Formats: sequence, structure tokens, C-alpha cells
Amino acid sequence: MSMKFDIQPASNPTPEKDRVAKLVDPGFGRVFTDHMAIVRYNQAKGGWYEARIEARANFQLDPAGAVLHYAQEIFEGLKAYKRDDGGVNLFRPDANARRFRDSADRMAMAQLPEDVFIEAVEQVVRIDRAWMPGGEGSLYLRPFMIASETFLGVKPSSEYIFAVIASPVGSYFKGGPAPVSIWVSENYTRAAVGGTGAVKCGGNYAASLRAQAEAIQHGCDQVVFLDAIERRYVEELGGMNIFFVFEDGSLSTPPLGTILPGITRDSIIALAKDAGKTVREEPYSLDQWRKDAASGKLKEAFACGTAAVISPIGKVRSVSGDFEISGGVAGPVAMGLRKQLVDIQYGRTNDPHNWIRKVF
Repeated sequence: MSMKFDIQPASNPTPEKDRVAKLVDPGFGRVFTDHMAIVRYNQAKGGWYEARIEARANFQLDPAGAVLHYAQEIFEGLKAYKRDDGGVNLFRPDANARRFRDSADRMAMAQLPEDVFIEAVEQVVRIDRAWMPGGEGSLYLRPFMIASETFLGVKPSSEYIFAVIASPVGSYFKGGPAPVSIWVSENYTRAAVGGTGAVKCGGNYAASLRAQAEAIQHGCDQVVFLDAIERRYVEELGGMNIFFVFEDGSLSTPPLGTILPGITRDSIIALAKDAGKTVREEPYSLDQWRKDAASGKLKEAFACGTAAVISPIGKVRSVSGDFEISGGVAGPVAMGLRKQLVDIQYGRTNDPHNWIRKVF
């Protein structure tokens, strides 16, 4: 399915002087561009219709809108990167489009055709290209879908709004990636078998916020969850996947099923295998993590995701005791993979897997 977007530029875009000022230090997720993409779905009208690029504005939503009561909502996150020649790259938007469809299927929502997803993202990048930051900045893109039918009753909505908004973001780390501290949540779990752990829906993130608050109370940057059955095996952080690097050069990461199938995670696995490293997707217990860190068998641990790319893990704290990994400093494997991935994203090096999609 292909759809032609009706382009309606904003009548009062942000003045250039104000835009330039905002791009000096945009932070993350605080500054937004002038436009958004929007496509509507109505089962009675035959599906998806009315694809537009228009001025970013508030939605009109009835107080009985289904998303407000039954949480049918999904989203994605990806970035557009400015190349040295002035062009712009997207990184694996097809993978985001596929995951979006998978999320919609699990949440009993209408499935958006992948080509419409990609076209919506590209149109937003094109019309708001002036908002692209320089240097290590990027344009963060947030496609999302909400149930918009007006009713009270537990059933799938028959109406949806798909939209894409954009936010210029600076470098996630000031002065380079610094090791983060992790709190092990032993009271709260993120997902169970048969649940929505592999779905990028807002409810999963809402359920992680209490545990994240607990991490901050203990002086940590992030929370890491254990499995919901045995409370032994490491699963993922509140919003990032996790990897372990061992003295023999091999890497390990928790298996999919109850965790989000991260696109950065998948890319790291591919790049590590390209380099001849063994990558295992297998359960890894907190006790083993502690023992391997103490013995020196474990050399590095790092988290990964779209926002930060790779975050080295330096210290792990828990009720049962704290431990450090390799003296709490960033390791060469994590930093090497991060550089390779970022260089591909910005078009500075070879793209062996054809991950890059050039917008212009």
C-alpha cells in the first residue's frame, strides 16, 4: 500500500533566529520541530486515509477516547543523521517499521503498512531539515499510534491516529560516554512470558518508572530488571538492552522473548560477528555477573539503545551488595562498537549491511 501525503506547511514556522538559539543546546526530547505527519484509520471507512504533513498542533481527543482508558498505544524511536556532505541518513527505518507492525499486532491495533511508516518519517525529515543539529547531534523521530475511538468498553478500537513528531537532540553524553551505575530491581519486574515485554508500548515504560525512581534513590543512573519467574536472570534496563564482554573476547546478551528486540542490539550483534567475535544470546544470572566481575572473567558490560547508542556500565548496586566491572571505566569493546556504529549512521565509513537509507 502506498499513500500520497498532502503537504501543508506551517503558516507560522519558528523564526530562524529562535530556531538557531534552540539548536545550540537542545538537550533530549525538549525541543520540537514545526511539523508532524498524521494518518488516520477508520475501520468503517475501509482503513487508512487522510495522510498529511501539517503544522505540529494539539490533538482534539474526546474524554472517552479509547487510548485514555484502555492504553492501546505504541511508539517507535529512530534518528536522522546529517552527513558531512550535507545530506541526511536514516538508520534502518525498515526495521522500525516492522517492529511497529509487530507491536500493533500484539496490542490488537490496526497495522500500518511499512512503506507508509517510512514515507511519513522521510516527509517530516524533508520539511524540517533546517532543524537538523550539527556535530554529534541528530533529529530524533517519534512515530506513534493511539486508539482514538470514542467509547467505554474493553475491546479493540476501530479508529486510530498515527503520527510522527521530531525533536532535535544534542550529543547524549557531554565529553564522551561515561560509565553509568545500575540498580538491580528485585521488587519489580518488567515483563513475563506471554506479556508485552517485546512490544514498544507506553505501558511497559510506565511500569518501569517506580523501579527507576528506586534506582535514583540509591544513587544510580538506571535500573536493570530480572526475569519475572525465578528473579535470577538479567533481562534489560528500563529502556535499553544489555551486553556482557568476557576475557576470551566473546559477548553475551539476554535472549529475546520477554525483552524488546532492540534495533541497536541487533546491529551490535551483527557488527561483533563481522569482527569474528562469538555472540551468545542466553540467560545470564545476577549471581554469575557478580562472580565473573570479581574473578575478572567479565571485562565489560554495556547498555544500548537508540538515544545513547552504547552506555558502558561501571557499577552495579543491589540489596545483596555492590560490585564494579573492570574498575568502573569504559572498555575498548564497547567504545569500539559504538564508534563503528556511529560512523555508519553518519555516513563516515562503509555500510556493510546496507542499513543506511539516504533521505537526500
